[in-house]
Amino acid sequence: MSATDDEIEDSSAPLIEHLAELRTRLIRSAIAFIIGMVLAFTVAEPILQFLLHPIEATLRELGDPSPTMQYTSPQEYLFTLFRISMVFGFALAFPVISYQLWRFVAPGLYKSEKGAFLPFLVASPVMFLLGASFAHFVVTPLAMAFFLGFADVSSIFANLLSRAADTLPTDLPIDTAVVPETADGIRITFFGKVNESLDITLKFIIAFGLCFQLPVLLTLMGKAGLVSAAGLGSVRKYAVVAILVLAAVVTPPDVTTQVILFAVVYGLYEISIFLVRMVEKKREKELRAQGLWFEDEPDTANDPMMKEFEEDDDEAEGKTP
Repeated sequence: MSATDDEIEDSSAPLIEHLAELRTRLIRSAIAFIIGMVLAFTVAEPILQFLLHPIEATLRELGDPSPTMQYTSPQEYLFTLFRISMVFGFALAFPVISYQLWRFVAPGLYKSEKGAFLPFLVASPVMFLLGASFAHFVVTPLAMAFFLGFADVSSIFANLLSRAADTLPTDLPIDTAVVPETADGIRITFFGKVNESLDITLKFIIAFGLCFQLPVLLTLMGKAGLVSAAGLGSVRKYAVVAILVLAAVVTPPDVTTQVILFAVVYGLYEISIFLVRMVEKKREKELRAQGLWFEDEPDTANDPMMKEFEEDDDEAEGKTP
């Protein structure tokens, strides 16, 4: 075997070790995800009730005495529970998954890099939880009130019973259902499907959870030197336009909801600028302590005072100005 072949085998050995380590971490993460999904499935129905609570509260406010959801295919409700178990199973397994990710990445980082990266790994799920909570308790009720507010009565049962209460014959059996006749057009009522209603709620939760990652992302980029506080401040007007577009796309066409989202996300943007500025000051302080910080040299090429001094020197030496 030649020396070149030996060098190739030596260089491939660390790659094989990294791939084996990656496989181990992925297997452990997958096992944690499966366990979390099974645990979440055991309580999927209470979770579903919790997620649909804003719709229930809105329907009751609109006059529905018994809010009801429906599913139109035999497997729809089961798949809805599976979907909930996958989302919340990943949430339960996230500490294990993030720990496995950290154990895989940490050996390749310096001590200072480990200290810089670890806080962001902890702050990211916390900020996502805050965004999800804000979406569920503030945004979703406002959105449901807007969407469902167009109906006069939000359930056909409430509509029928209110019209038939005074007209039912007294000699009918107790278990007889009577549907009163109407002559004023077709009634447009809300019969919510479970999967579609859950889809709206989860979209709000994920969208706002990701929006609340803005300070974490920009601060991490600032720590890496990819963005600066001055740069973020200079593009503030463009950020305002982008946030307005985001508010128009993510939220329903309700001015109140859009203003709330804009205020929250823009506030997060300003917080991000403040955090990046703090990171820059800390880095500058560390570099000054190490004697590695150098102030920018003043630009004297276009300084009119320097030009006057140069002209005076030229005249004193007898040169033509």
